[in-house]
Amino acid sequence: MACAQYQSDKCLRLDVRFTLDFVSFTMDKAKKIITFGKIGSTFGTPQVEVGENSISADEQSTGFGKFGNKPSKSNVDLNVSCEETDTVSETDPESQRMQEIMGFGGFGKKCRQPDVEDIVEKVVKLVKERMRGNIDSAVEKIGPLSIKDKETEGHLSEQTEVDDVNDDFIGPPIPEHLLNTDENITNVTKRKEEWCDVSSEDSSDEDDNESKDTLQSKIPAGDEVSMLHGTKAVVAVAVDPAGARLATGSVDYDVRFWDFAGMDATMQSFRTLQPCENHPIKCLQYSVTGDVILVISGMSQAKVLDRDGFEVAECIKGDQYITDMARTKGHTAPLNSGCWHPRIREEFLTCAEDSTCRLWNVEKPELHKAVMKTRAQDGLKTVPTACAYSRDGNLVACACFDGSLQMWDHRKLFVNTAMLLRGAHQSKTETSCIAFSFIGSLLATRGCDNTLKIWDLRAFKKPLHVVDNLFSRYATTDCSFSPDDTMILTGESVKMGETGGRLLFYNSKTFDKVTDITVTDSHVIKAIWHPKLNQIFVGCGNGAVKVYYDGSRSSRGAKLCVVKTRRKTKQVEVVAAQQILTPHALPMFRQEKPKSIRKQMERDRQDPVKSRRPDLPISSGQGGRVATSGGTLSSYVIRNLGLSKRVEDDQDPREAILRYAKEAEENPYWVSPAYSKTQPTPIFQKSGDADEEDGQGPATKKAKL
Repeated sequence: MACAQYQSDKCLRLDVRFTLDFVSFTMDKAKKIITFGKIGSTFGTPQVEVGENSISADEQSTGFGKFGNKPSKSNVDLNVSCEETDTVSETDPESQRMQEIMGFGGFGKKCRQPDVEDIVEKVVKLVKERMRGNIDSAVEKIGPLSIKDKETEGHLSEQTEVDDVNDDFIGPPIPEHLLNTDENITNVTKRKEEWCDVSSEDSSDEDDNESKDTLQSKIPAGDEVSMLHGTKAVVAVAVDPAGARLATGSVDYDVRFWDFAGMDATMQSFRTLQPCENHPIKCLQYSVTGDVILVISGMSQAKVLDRDGFEVAECIKGDQYITDMARTKGHTAPLNSGCWHPRIREEFLTCAEDSTCRLWNVEKPELHKAVMKTRAQDGLKTVPTACAYSRDGNLVACACFDGSLQMWDHRKLFVNTAMLLRGAHQSKTETSCIAFSFIGSLLATRGCDNTLKIWDLRAFKKPLHVVDNLFSRYATTDCSFSPDDTMILTGESVKMGETGGRLLFYNSKTFDKVTDITVTDSHVIKAIWHPKLNQIFVGCGNGAVKVYYDGSRSSRGAKLCVVKTRRKTKQVEVVAAQQILTPHALPMFRQEKPKSIRKQMERDRQDPVKSRRPDLPISSGQGGRVATSGGTLSSYVIRNLGLSKRVEDDQDPREAILRYAKEAEENPYWVSPAYSKTQPTPIFQKSGDADEEDGQGPATKKAKL
């Protein structure tokens, strides 16, 4: 009740202040006189009184007087205010100075100055009446006043606010006649003490509420839902900006699309595809508008798919035989990471093992927009393992295999780095993730050297905080900021002897561990805290995807699927039309009797031509030999082709050929008719006659020595 009464008094005091401000402003305006500065150099010249009017010395010498007609006495008597303006007052120095310089005393009638004391008295009476009316209405609403309030009620009509010395006073000072008694001051101080007590109680309650609302209570981990991607590790998780769809990628080459609005409690994906053939998926990310998704795999070409999984663009592959990577059109080695530009919807960034980071345009994937070469400290090539844009898109950052962090300014040529830090992580280890805060001044990195570090871009030489002993088995283990930048979350792989992977939360200011969540009995690889849904999506090493949400603070997303039960598939029931038998009906009204085609279908099924039956396999025979068709397959083919008669296996081939010798000699068919006309008559020498003429026998018949 005292608090409400004080609020009403406070409103009344504000009315008094506003009125006094207006009065002081009016008084200042009335006192201020408009002048024209120094127009002439002759000041203080004496005036000569001639007759009724006073004329200056310059005016007598030059003959220059006032503008307009000389006012008559009647006009002077009727208009007193005009007489004040037309006649120059000897006590007004400004009018005298203007008379001396310009030759006339003013520019017309002066405004009548208001009586300030009368205005103040009227304002005070009006404020007192309003205060009395507000107090009466407050008493009627609140009820009977307490004894302390009754004591101060009598002084409310004369009470005004008295500020302490330490308080800042706003507005003009309050007139002294309004602060006439000490009782007002004591009442005001008492009322201030009461108000301070109430405000201290309220502030203590607020502090208690803030202490209760800790960082741990902000984590949406009250409920969880599990979705099964497959049997291999889920190394890529992406949620569109609107929070309507989820995409997951695994080392089993599959990409699954999940629609929260269309899923039920069974959590089944609506599409599964292999966009990059037999290459493991490494990274997935939706664009700023959510209409396309970037797919980074083990191949050297990045792909862009639409929301339904159809290919939109594919980057060109570079020439691996060219040494200068700036002269090739695309990457020549497997990709490691990629991301979209936060402001330009057509641009995205990729990094690969060819020691380059390239900028691409979705509409022109046949050539990169720009190329950035990563160099080690000795000037040789080093492989970028992770890349990212800053929140405003002005910085392009990548983490390299030599442990360095290299950044380029997006607004300049990508020749030299804008920011470079050597030894940010352990050399010869992969830095798996770079994450910028939503504010943009902080940077978090997650490395396979089992560390999580946070950096300040304004002092980039040393990390602000470092967390050790965070085992990471996969080169895609990430880290990210909470939507309000108060926490950093990252996953931890299962160590030897442990039972499950954990999701860890750290305070971004002090880097103290807030809490940890044991997700599954496998590794925790990806973790995304969606700012719009207020849900956390976690990709695990056993092929499962966990979704954590809060029943009161989270919205849509997985909450839409949990409440939906699986609908049973409706079976189509066909009711056959009943046949009406009318044997004596006229032919035009008679219903034809349906003929059964079952027997006809059975007969057609037996017919090999109508049923288009393929040739039956050879089922007879044993040990590779075909029965009733000869001993070999060639004999079976010859028999079926009809090229020869039946050949017995036990018959001598020579005898079978000589059987047709006499027939071939008497009735030649192949060779002899072809050479019958052109073949000369053969003349054969008899061996016995030659031996006899020579007197010697054949060489084979000679006796051996």
